[in-house]
Amino acid sequence: MSVNTAAPAPPGPDSPSADERLLRTSPLRKLLARPELGSVVGALAVFVFFACVAGGFLHASSLSTVLYASSTIGIMAVPVALLMIGGEFDLSAGVMVTSSALISSMFSYQMTANVWVGAGVSLLVTLAIGAFNGFMLTRTKLPSFIVTLGTFLMLTGMNLGFTKLIDGTVSTKTIADMEGFPSARALFASTLTVGGVDFKVTILWWLALVAVASWVLLRTRVGNWIFAVGGNADAARAVGVPVAKTKIGLYMGVAFGAWISGQHLLFSFDAVQSGEGVGNELIYIIAAVIGGCLITGGYGSAVGSAVGALLFGMTSKGIVFAEWNPDWFKFFLGAMLLLATLLNTWVRKRAEATK
Repeated sequence: MSVNTAAPAPPGPDSPSADERLLRTSPLRKLLARPELGSVVGALAVFVFFACVAGGFLHASSLSTVLYASSTIGIMAVPVALLMIGGEFDLSAGVMVTSSALISSMFSYQMTANVWVGAGVSLLVTLAIGAFNGFMLTRTKLPSFIVTLGTFLMLTGMNLGFTKLIDGTVSTKTIADMEGFPSARALFASTLTVGGVDFKVTILWWLALVAVASWVLLRTRVGNWIFAVGGNADAARAVGVPVAKTKIGLYMGVAFGAWISGQHLLFSFDAVQSGEGVGNELIYIIAAVIGGCLITGGYGSAVGSAVGALLFGMTSKGIVFAEWNPDWFKFFLGAMLLLATLLNTWVRKRAEATK
């Protein structure tokens, strides 16, 4: 009597007992699962469109202008996207940029200090504003819309009130002749020449933030916390995710982006208008949404926010290069927002259906 001692064949990929974690995912499924897919398709379409209708759009100098416009939005769109993935908004982001610049300028001028001292004080205060937003949100349980709308109004009033109180006008005094200004301008507002084409240093800041944010989201435990908090905060809390600390950290990330943008604003023009920044928070949110972030949280990417900012830059400058009436810009921006949201929703549903 013979006994079959051969080991049983391992379950195949179609076997119900196969561990689904071992199933191979096709490249198409991986592509459909990417949150930035819709924005990339849209960006390619916008690029081809303006390349055809705007004669100077493909010139190197024109592309440099597009990248600069995109970077000034993208620096803020990256941390705003991370915050939206975490399930929250920040309506104070636009005026916080101006607050950061005003603090740096007025402290340096009034204290006759090196401008780097003013920049350092500005960093601390701006981070404190971000921490305040996160703390109020987590302690009061109020919606982020209400909390940050309150901060928006307070900062708007403080920007104007303190500037008129200290400087007597709605703009700050020039700090161009102060110690440390050349080195600060080199870091935040310099121009780099590559192949005879001028590029603003903000493009490098933008790319660096995208790289760091992508690494945090995809390669660290903090990234898992951000997605978990945005998907379901109660469930995340139940498995040990520090929900409050994660959200406070995300708001401080937005504040850090506002500080970088504020210093660029200051050292580009050496003076700041106290009324600037109002309305820009919507542009940052639009760039993040176009880039694949869901309003409901738990879904999106840093790369997508960069593509959304690039779409904004191409559209705003493409209209100029095409010599169209710029009054139509917001129409195109709104149309892009709606189309991108519909496309992103379709992409997400397709990704879920192919799992």
